[in-house]
Order: sequence, then structure tokens, then C-alpha cells
Amino acid sequence: MSLSVYEGEALGIIGRNGAGKSTLLKLLSRVTVPTTGQILVRGMISSMLEVGTGFHREMTGRENVYLNGAILGMSKREIDEKMEDIIEFEEMSRFIDTPVKRYSSGMYVKLAFSVAAHLDNDIMVMDEVLSVGDVMFRAKSLAKMQQEASGGKTILYVSHNMSTIRKLCDRCAVLREGKLVYLGATEKAIEKYLDTILDNRTSRDLSQMPRSARLTSRKMILTHAEYPGKDCIQFEDGEKLTMRLHWEDLDDYEDLCLRAEVWTIEDVLQASGVIHNVCSGKRGDSHDVTIELDISRFASATYKTKFTFFFRDRFGGIHDTDRVIGLFFERVSQDEALWDVSNWGYIHLDDLRVLQS
Repeated sequence: MSLSVYEGEALGIIGRNGAGKSTLLKLLSRVTVPTTGQILVRGMISSMLEVGTGFHREMTGRENVYLNGAILGMSKREIDEKMEDIIEFEEMSRFIDTPVKRYSSGMYVKLAFSVAAHLDNDIMVMDEVLSVGDVMFRAKSLAKMQQEASGGKTILYVSHNMSTIRKLCDRCAVLREGKLVYLGATEKAIEKYLDTILDNRTSRDLSQMPRSARLTSRKMILTHAEYPGKDCIQFEDGEKLTMRLHWEDLDDYEDLCLRAEVWTIEDVLQASGVIHNVCSGKRGDSHDVTIELDISRFASATYKTKFTFFFRDRFGGIHDTDRVIGLFFERVSQDEALWDVSNWGYIHLDDLRVLQS
């Protein structure tokens, strides 16, 4: 891999899990050394690779600021001059003299980012640990990174959130299995990245999709899903997600229920809802059902749907009869203050409903 990053540039680094993004940042930050090749760095680097990296758990937040500053080669006077700005930005003045071993993951992130953003450095190396922080702090951190980039600081930023990549990065590098497959314009890079993880079809045959080996009572099989009337998988503000499902009955059953879930492409559950007593069926029958999901609270990102069909026996036991990944979709919104799964839990789709069957 050969990669050049220019002074004052904000470079995004994207790719699937295991593509080598975090490893690259560790090499650049000299956390680990390359087995082959060389890395040439001009300037001072501050890194935020994962929650708690570079912190001593027994030391207080304030002491860790001094420790990080000293590692970066700053004098005590220089750190003193930055201390109040760091404390004000992290919004945790009450805990700055508390040992960081008592911090939550969100508090770790706030302190780590504040230190990395305020200490004198030429290059900021950021992994996607900002996803742990709350919504307001993430927006504040992104604004700070944009300010630093416009001020001439070089930023290398790893993220699965294409919305922040678009807002921050001048160029993007796409990695695949440790190799650089694209380096260039941000939108083109995002397109190439999504092509590797995303099924862009608005209609999909699900009959041959893998099923869980634990399914022991197969009474039906979901064979097809589509977004009726849609020619793309992007959903903008004001649009509800409408999906038509088709399945075949393999045996007789009564009162089939459907659990619909929305997951991020990083396999974080975003939303879930259940429709009870969708229908009853007989062996050889088929069904078409159109369901509607309200996705207005979803942040801009790429998601996938999962469906679990189940029924209850006469003793009240629940039996899954089919479970499969459905269609992908991309939520496009201008609203940044949307649902924060990491802080509030997944969304309950209370208004999930059948439009027609």
C-alpha cells in the first residue's frame, strides 16, 4: 500500500470491518511497527484510536492530560495554557480530578477527544470512537474537527458514518483486505465502499438466502421482498419505508406473527417492532403483505432489515419459523439531532403495521 496525505488535508479512511483501517492508524501513530515498508511523518501526531488508549487508569483526568501532553513533547507551561480550554470543551469539570478508571466509556471519549483536539499537534488521527459519545458532543466534536482542518491541521479519520465523512473529508481512501483499492474524491470513495457491502436492489429474491440451523419448525419461507414503486434504496425526510413481502406456506399454521428489525451495517440493532396475527396459512398457500415502517427518527446512515416469523403453540411457547436478512436502505436526512442508539437504546416500532395483505 502506498498512500500520501498532504498538509492541511482531511482524509477519510473507509472500508468493511477487517479491512485494515485501525491497523493503519496504529502504524501511523507508532503504536505498532510495520513488518515491511516505511512510514514518513512530518509533524507531531495526536491519536484517538480507541476508548482509553494512552490513559493511565489510576490517574485522574487532569493528570492524564499532563501525561498525554508530555508524551507529545509539550512542556508543563504549554499544557497549563490549554488546560482550561480542554476542561471546558469536555463538559466534565466535576470529574476532572477523578481517577479515569471510574469514567464511563462516554466520559473517556470526551476527555480523549478534548485532549487530542487541543494539544499542540500537526496531525490528528481519529478512529470512530466518537460513536460512543452523546449526540450533542458528537456534533460539537465534528465541528471542532472541521475548525481544525480549516485551520491547516491534517486529519486522518476512520468512520462507518458516511454523513460525517461527507462533511469532514476532502478525499477518501477505501481499504479492502489490507489493500488500498481507491484514493480520491469523497463521493466516489463512498460509492465504491457501499458497493462492497450493500445490495442496492429494490427487489430481492430471498428464497436461497441462508437461514439459521436452529430453525426446527419450518412452516413457511419468505421468498421475496421489494420496495414497491421505488427505483433506489435512498429514503429522505418525509418518506416512510414501505416494503412488500411474499412467502410460501410449507405447512399449516395459525396466527403467524412478524418481528421486523433494522440494523446498521456494523450489526448494531437500531429498531424493532412486532406485528401479531398477520395471517393463518395452509400448506401450498402463498401470501403477499405490505408493511410500513416509520424511519423519521433514524440518523443518516446505511441500514439492513431483518425479519423473523414466529407463532405461538397452544401452551404459549414461541417458535421461530423463518428468519432472514431482507433489503438494505440508506437514510438521508438533514437533521443531525436524531435517535442515539448508544444512549437511548433501540427504537420500538410501535406503529409498525400491515397496509394490505
